Amino acid sequence: MEAPAAPIVIDLEPETDEVIDITPEKTAEIKKENGNKLYMKKQYKKALPLYTEAILLSPNNASYYGNRAACYIMLNQYSDALADVRKALEIDPKLVKGYLRMAKCCMMMGDLSAADKALLKVQEIDPNNPQLVPERINLGTLQKYADDAEKCLEKKDFRKVVFLMDRALEIVRGCQRFSLMKAESLALLGRHEEAQEIANGIIHADDKNVDAIYVRGLSLYYQDNVDKAFPHFRHILKLAPDHKKTQEIYKRARALVQTKELGNEAFKAGDLPKAYDLYSQALLIDPLNTFTNAKLYFNRATVCSKMNKLQEAISDCSAALKLDEKYVKALLRRAKCHTDLNMLEEAVFDYEKAVQIERTRDNRRLLQEAKLALKRSKRKNYYKVLGIDKTASDDDIKKAYKKRALEHHPDRHSNASDTEKVEQEKMFKEVGEAYAILSDPKERARYDSGQDLEEMEGMGSGWPGDFDGCGRFPGFFGGPSGSFNVGEGLGGYTFHFG
Repeated sequence: MEAPAAPIVIDLEPETDEVIDITPEKTAEIKKENGNKLYMKKQYKKALPLYTEAILLSPNNASYYGNRAACYIMLNQYSDALADVRKALEIDPKLVKGYLRMAKCCMMMGDLSAADKALLKVQEIDPNNPQLVPERINLGTLQKYADDAEKCLEKKDFRKVVFLMDRALEIVRGCQRFSLMKAESLALLGRHEEAQEIANGIIHADDKNVDAIYVRGLSLYYQDNVDKAFPHFRHILKLAPDHKKTQEIYKRARALVQTKELGNEAFKAGDLPKAYDLYSQALLIDPLNTFTNAKLYFNRATVCSKMNKLQEAISDCSAALKLDEKYVKALLRRAKCHTDLNMLEEAVFDYEKAVQIERTRDNRRLLQEAKLALKRSKRKNYYKVLGIDKTASDDDIKKAYKKRALEHHPDRHSNASDTEKVEQEKMFKEVGEAYAILSDPKERARYDSGQDLEEMEGMGSGWPGDFDGCGRFPGFFGGPSGSFNVGEGLGGYTFHFG
């Protein structure tokens, strides 16, 4: 058996106290390289402190600022990125990447003029840079969208502004300037939830962004929530006393609220002409405030109805409903005016709309009453047929029936034209129908109360069966069957029945 092999012994150099000298610049470069590795893995938040450490170790290296700026851009922190880019360009004024990043930051922040200047520097230093042309195209497109949007704002074409800003945000997604232009137009269009969502997102990241606070205040104001809107406006003017849009809207809002309140006070005091004038003045202050203006139109309609200007009241209610189609008070006021003007079909329509929006017991009752009144209006007015009023006694009804029957009896119009004969026969039949209903206490009570209107309408003429006026007539006057004498009231003549 072979003896085991002897262990191999390696002689090592003895330890020394020598320390390898690593300069801050070398350490900074290692930090940068480690940051680059994380950046390539899209771990931007982890890369950021490494670049910062590199800058602290070597503060005059432009590439470190440039790399950190790139990291900030990927984290959508464009203000921080822009600050680093400017520092890098102070160190190296010929740094093309710096100007490209500056252009990127400025476009994302909506500062198109500054972006243009940055791209001009790229063209001056490196005219063949492959990124120059596409960035120029993006900038030109954004500039056109921004210019067109400003023109549309002046024309109050807010829908077009929203469209243009959506297109711009496809290029510079998340740009605060364009997002807030869109949000402002959304608020002016009454799309308050969308407007506030954009503004709140920006305020969450920057609670001192006065333009975002302005949009939120504007949206609250246009929802007629001045108690919350006014503190927003005051806060903006503390942060930025020269914020022009806030100055204008706050002044206009206070004037609107004050004039409306003066109108309310005049109305309560019973000074209707003054209230009318004040509400009219208030309507001229801010045509874009649809919620408040809807209330102003309704208030003025109330004044008009009390002044018995019913058509004008209807017009104002319609104006209020055009601004707020679910304004139930305006529907009910207009329905009442329609009823007072005997425009019953229009009244029923308004009450139906009110019930669809608010299905309350009172609204349902008003609709039922309006439908009943409409049915009554379409039914024959038997009191009118006999020429009497609703308080007529039984004797009055009999006398009126005798008089009307004699006037319209066919025999009296035997020499008339065919058209006249038909008309007189129709009227004669209606006289009989009227008498049949009104001479019967039970039927008259049902007729007066509007009971069983559908049943009565289903009978066609309203008479229970075919009415034979000639067959009933002689018995009523007590004459012999087939003829009767008309007394002195009509000059004395005899009707004969075949």
